[in-house]
Amino acid sequence: MDKNIQGGKAYGIIKSQQEEKLNSINEAFLSDPQYAEEEDLASKLDMFKNKYMEFDLNDQGEIDMMGLKRMLEKLGVAKTHLELKKMMSEVVGGSAQDTKPRPIGYSDFLNMMLGKRNAILKLILMFEGKGKEQEPTNAGPPCRKTFSDLP
Repeated sequence: MDKNIQGGKAYGIIKSQQEEKLNSINEAFLSDPQYAEEEDLASKLDMFKNKYMEFDLNDQGEIDMMGLKRMLEKLGVAKTHLELKKMMSEVVGGSAQDTKPRPIGYSDFLNMMLGKRNAILKLILMFEGKGKEQEPTNAGPPCRKTFSDLP
């Protein structure tokens, strides 16, 4: 019998292993004196971990070009291939002229989000978080409509 690695249970195991790896990196950041002054660091790291896991499409602990593309499209900020390469090289170092930029590792991601430098990706992600805080949420069923409400 051929073992199917796409099954729900196997996927859950992969995700939990990935989460354990990211949690250990979070622990290192929590004990790093460089980030001791960071306000509410533990909850920020947890939020960053969840965001990172959402867009790690290959479950290898890195965000590649397609993961970044999907992330930005989901946020409503689609970018060209060249813009994606530039963003990735800005986060991980290197040149935007590299034929294939290095994927964004979780440590690179945290350094970008917690660092003082304002990378384009950081600004987009921070703006996305601010926009969600200000969106009014309607609780309950939608208002009843009549034919006179139609355009």
